Amino acid sequence: MASSSPLASTRTETTGRISKTVGYYAAFIVLGLITGVFGPALPDLARHTQTTLNQISIIFVVRSLGYLAGSMLSGRWFDRVPGHPVFAVVLLTAAVTFVLIPTVPLLGLLIAIMLLLGIAEGSLDVGGNSLLVWVHGARVGPFMNGLHFFFGVGAFISPIVIAQVVLATGDIRWAFTLLAGLMVPIALVFLRLPSPPIQHASAQTETPQVNYQLVVMIAAMLFVYVGVETGYGNWVFTYATRLALANATDAALLTSTFWGSFTLGRLLGVAISTRAKPAVIIFFDLLGTIVSVAIVTLLPQSSTALWLGTIGAGLCMASIFPAVLAYAGQRLTITARVTGWFLVGGGLGAMFFPWLVGQLIEPIGASAMTFIVLGSVIIDLALLGAIVFAPKPITR
Repeated sequence: MASSSPLASTRTETTGRISKTVGYYAAFIVLGLITGVFGPALPDLARHTQTTLNQISIIFVVRSLGYLAGSMLSGRWFDRVPGHPVFAVVLLTAAVTFVLIPTVPLLGLLIAIMLLLGIAEGSLDVGGNSLLVWVHGARVGPFMNGLHFFFGVGAFISPIVIAQVVLATGDIRWAFTLLAGLMVPIALVFLRLPSPPIQHASAQTETPQVNYQLVVMIAAMLFVYVGVETGYGNWVFTYATRLALANATDAALLTSTFWGSFTLGRLLGVAISTRAKPAVIIFFDLLGTIVSVAIVTLLPQSSTALWLGTIGAGLCMASIFPAVLAYAGQRLTITARVTGWFLVGGGLGAMFFPWLVGQLIEPIGASAMTFIVLGSVIIDLALLGAIVFAPKPITR
């Protein structure tokens, strides 16, 4: 009997890890659902609040500010108290905001709610990544790839849900309510699951030297990349409908196709990363994105070009972010502070670029979106060259 006890304990521990991992994957599907919902919903939100598209685009700014605040604040929360209750509260907060967003008639009130949603998103992102590492330790690699794959699944499903519910009911509030209802049972599961032990970094006797010039360039590259990803993903719906290339249902499907190809690209990136160096992956991904967006830009009246370019852009953009982080690990000593700067760069890009498109799409037209994206990807390619050929610091 005594000999079976260690085996039973191992089985229980394994089952616990699996349950927690499934919970984190479900939470990241929710995070993807949140990310993918606002492109198709943007025109309806503008009508509800009686605003123009360039006015309603402020929600991207405040949502990103909330994300940055949530990312910074939640790190302290997860380091001090058991993680699963915090996760549950964050999910319930996101559910409440989703119930409120399609019902408020005032832009000012919508801005406040979007700020709260951004805080919840940042907390979910930090919590999911941190807790998964605490559960699996050094073996977290494949589970981490899975986590971000399920984020893409959520972003892919979201526009389809919005389109079908709006088609059936004629109102986006039922779509938001449905998505909020999906968050509640996941939150309740986390209230029952035991939290993984809190892990604290060990004290370091020597502070590593940091190449701050390289850190700034990589953060700038992520600023541009994340801005391109969110700018295209959030505005391609409006681009398609404004140019009469698709009706609302088909434009929602187009948005979903972008996130679906993005998800497939992330899955393919796992295999590609085992055979190619990160800098090579980034170069060909950026080149493929330039070609894809150029097709859309040069053939603005072709729905076929829009669909092909959107699929290509999603596939090529997908593995840029993880490849940049992997390349940074080859060139720099990655500390929490350095990683924080990278995330700040990406967060600021997610805030700035969708807002910029919103400001220009009214006076210039829908084509402003593709020109901004195309020019930005070219800038990122130039930044990659500067980073690759940047001289390595002389060490003593």
